Amino acid sequence: MDVRDAVALIRDAVGNGTGIWADLGAGTGTFTRALARILDAESTIYAVDDDVNAVAALRGWAATSPTRIIPVRANLTHSLELPGLGAKPLDGILLANSLHFMPNAERVLMQLARRVRVGGRVIVVEYDRRVPSRWVPYPIQASHWLRLAASAGLTDAAVTATRPSAYAGVLYVGVATRA
Repeated sequence: MDVRDAVALIRDAVGNGTGIWADLGAGTGTFTRALARILDAESTIYAVDDDVNAVAALRGWAATSPTRIIPVRANLTHSLELPGLGAKPLDGILLANSLHFMPNAERVLMQLARRVRVGGRVIVVEYDRRVPSRWVPYPIQASHWLRLAASAGLTDAAVTATRPSAYAGVLYVGVATRA
């Protein structure tokens, strides 16, 4: 998937505006770049991944981005410390192809959702109709997204986009709001 495809996929879920966002499980930044294109230039995006090489690649790109991108090396299953943010809440979190690596997605999503301001958005990009594999060990079906979001204290959960995946199944975008 290229950045244009990622923008088209998540645009409706992200909406318009500015703010402080975190792309959790950013990898080398396809969805971070998409967020940067959707949000205005006054926004800040924390691009978080636990792979040192991915974070290094993000640092190289972040230095040239008109949007403030802060690459962070962190493990999403531990406490999430974002430099310079302190206790300030995020306006949104994006988990693109990352929540399916968590054996307890409900617990992880609940912890992460607490970092979002009331009225902020939590967005997932996941695979529907995909069997478990080493690349998607804990698939989260689209039909499960509404229940998962509610269990994390989120409201107004919806699926805003779908598209066939090149790797089997269907990609979907789920969005919900912090209550």
